[in-house]
Amino acid sequence: MANAQCAGEDASITICNIPDPANRNINLFNLLGGTPTPGGTWTDLQESRALNLSTGVLNVWGVNESDTYVFIYTVNNASCADNVATVTVTIGGYAGISNPNASACDDNSSVNLFQFLGNFPNPQLNGSWNDDSGSGALRGNFLDATVSGLGTFSFTYTMPAIGSCSAVSATVDVTVHPAPEPGEPSDLILCDSDDMSIYTNVNLLDYLFGQDPGGKWSESGTSELSSPQDTFINVQNIYNTFGPGEYGFTYTVQPSHPVCNQKSATIKVIIEKQLDFTGSTLVVASDICEDEIGRATFVATLTQGLENIPNGSYNLQYQITGPIPSGNTIVVRFENGVTTFPIPAISFPLVGAYTVRIINIHETTGYNACEHIIGDISDVLNVYPLPKINAGTLTIDNACQDTDVEVRLSGNTNLTDGDYRITYNLSGSNTAPSRQVVMTVVGGIGTFIIPGNLLHNQGSTTIVITHIINLQTLCENLASLSQSFTIFPKPDVSNVRVTINDVCENQPVIANFSGFGILTSIQITYSLTGANTASGIVTIAAVNGLATFTIPANQLLNTGTTTFTVSEIVNNETSCGVSNLSITDSFTIHKLPEIPIVNNMEFCQSENATVADLLPNGASYIWYATESGTSPLSNDTALVSGNYYVAAVSPFGCVSQKGRVAVTITNLPAPTLETDGQNFCGLDSPAPTLADLSANVNGTGTIVWYDALHNGNLLPNSQVLQDSMTYYGFDSSAVSGCISENALVVTVSLSHCGEDEYELMIPDGFSPNGDGINDTFNIPNIEFLFPDFTLEIYNRYGNVMYKGNRNTPDWDGRSNQSTIIDGVAPNGVYFYIVNFNKGKKPAKQGRLYLNR
Repeated sequence: MANAQCAGEDASITICNIPDPANRNINLFNLLGGTPTPGGTWTDLQESRALNLSTGVLNVWGVNESDTYVFIYTVNNASCADNVATVTVTIGGYAGISNPNASACDDNSSVNLFQFLGNFPNPQLNGSWNDDSGSGALRGNFLDATVSGLGTFSFTYTMPAIGSCSAVSATVDVTVHPAPEPGEPSDLILCDSDDMSIYTNVNLLDYLFGQDPGGKWSESGTSELSSPQDTFINVQNIYNTFGPGEYGFTYTVQPSHPVCNQKSATIKVIIEKQLDFTGSTLVVASDICEDEIGRATFVATLTQGLENIPNGSYNLQYQITGPIPSGNTIVVRFENGVTTFPIPAISFPLVGAYTVRIINIHETTGYNACEHIIGDISDVLNVYPLPKINAGTLTIDNACQDTDVEVRLSGNTNLTDGDYRITYNLSGSNTAPSRQVVMTVVGGIGTFIIPGNLLHNQGSTTIVITHIINLQTLCENLASLSQSFTIFPKPDVSNVRVTINDVCENQPVIANFSGFGILTSIQITYSLTGANTASGIVTIAAVNGLATFTIPANQLLNTGTTTFTVSEIVNNETSCGVSNLSITDSFTIHKLPEIPIVNNMEFCQSENATVADLLPNGASYIWYATESGTSPLSNDTALVSGNYYVAAVSPFGCVSQKGRVAVTITNLPAPTLETDGQNFCGLDSPAPTLADLSANVNGTGTIVWYDALHNGNLLPNSQVLQDSMTYYGFDSSAVSGCISENALVVTVSLSHCGEDEYELMIPDGFSPNGDGINDTFNIPNIEFLFPDFTLEIYNRYGNVMYKGNRNTPDWDGRSNQSTIIDGVAPNGVYFYIVNFNKGKKPAKQGRLYLNR
């Protein structure tokens, strides 16, 4: 049985007479020497694509190139001494059949010469063509008949010799015939405003040049031609009947040989319509201000006048006159009598008035036969100047508190007479942001009023004009023109406020003042009442109306609520002050909480303890990494062995002194497995258990086993081991109660059984009749003794019925090799081969009887 699997002996063959039908298909399997086993696999080493890999039959006519090809036959059986054989096939050349009667047309630049050599079989591709006539028109395997000219030319295709096969040739004689010449047409292009009375008897032959005689004329519906030989048309009649349009008259010439196609030339009579744009309007949007130059977008809209303009694309030419003349020609599209188009911002580079005028319009798809009526189509676009006042002069007289103040603007400005909206800010002793007022300019001088209700406070006030807009042109500009003036007399402390935040014991108490306005050096008189009583006078500095004062610690000896009261404020710069005030705020000094009571703590490494596991804990406690630390630890901070510090925190947020806790983290290492400690024999009795596996493991305490690395089930030591199952072992300590953080991962093998200790019994038959007794062919315990075994079952004809291994169910009498045989195996004798695939143990063959 083993020798029957061999691939046979190498073979070779040479095929020279390719067109012989007997050489069309060659069975390579029949060429093999020896006794090759059927059912092997073929390999087309050079990818000839002509070999049927299933049958081993080579289609010689399907090989495109002559050559020597090697094909490999392989039988996949480890017991074969030689399971590979080669068949070498030398295929001679075939050039096709000579053809003396080929034809081509002289307008064909790519005539494939292979089309004349026949195709049963096809000529091979690795030969070479020769220009026997020296035409100079051979391009590879193509004839360029536009180069050869008229006549008959010979071309020979030669396949080179190979091996014992001689070179072969085939010759093609190609006659090149002339193509018909319909001539070069010239179009007649007119405008409907032209005088067409001079085109009432147009001879089409006057518009055709170089044509062959004897052709026929045809047209597209004008009925101007009375016969295919008629060459005269009446263009005036065409226009009167059909109006503007495009009309074709075609001259067709037949070829002298059918290898050439007929050819035609068409003369077009084109009558374009003159368009009238009279009354059309142009709107260019929109006027801009000087600061928009170069960045504004401009869109022009052209609307038809009295005459409808057909939808479509047009070349539009416009001209711009003004400070900088320019113009352009662009493509636009009319839809329903309207077109819009952009005008580049660069067309309006300076202040001034620009006139945009349409100069010309023509259809993009037309012939420009007509000069369309345009008339005057224009619009004016203005670029207005920005109002500029920064070089001007503001004049303001000093005034009293709460009175109106007139502001006069004069000097170097570009303001024309009219109304302007001014935006200004007041700063200094009086502040008013973004105030607006209308300023009237007459003769270059503008005036406006600052109302007195904006001037309550004494001292220097500065007005800054920040923005100006021309109410006629709406052009606006930023400004930075300022002037200072003085308002008298008294300071205003009506907005002064004091705010003092609650604090913890021993923290500084700060009084925060606001509302001082322009005051900078201030003296205050204050008093303390409540939990603490005291009084004092202090000078403080204010910035932008804000100031702070730290109450002396010796005046704040008690916890509890204290009220701070300001009774007098004096401006040190003017010695002006306000008394009999009652500006107050109350604050509380909170007592510090007691130091927490703590104990040292221990954790297992596997517990992954964090700060959240420390005691005491909760919202009333804060943990730190060091005694002097100020950054609290987050609850998810992992613990390590060492000291941690905890402080109590009151509901207000006062923090006590810190208590120290010593933390110990116990870590057990993962257990280790002895060499081959995972290997057992599944045939042992009693069956190996987890206790046997633990005996092969080294650890510091008791080994515990789980069925998963995370969230697994604890397994008892009596658990019988399963082949190829993975177990997870952890070391555990009875003293600390900890288990190792990492596990020993063990995949058990039960196939380590001594061959000499157990006898392998192969049954000699089975009865697959479905009675539940001996229904399959089964070799007991073979998966433990020979885990890599393979099993093959053959019928008496040598066909494979079944292939199996430890992962395939036992043979139930049905074939699982559908490529060989299918269905239920009949009663009878079958043969098996068991390949043990272990050590050097040879395969075992035998017979078995199937009886249903």
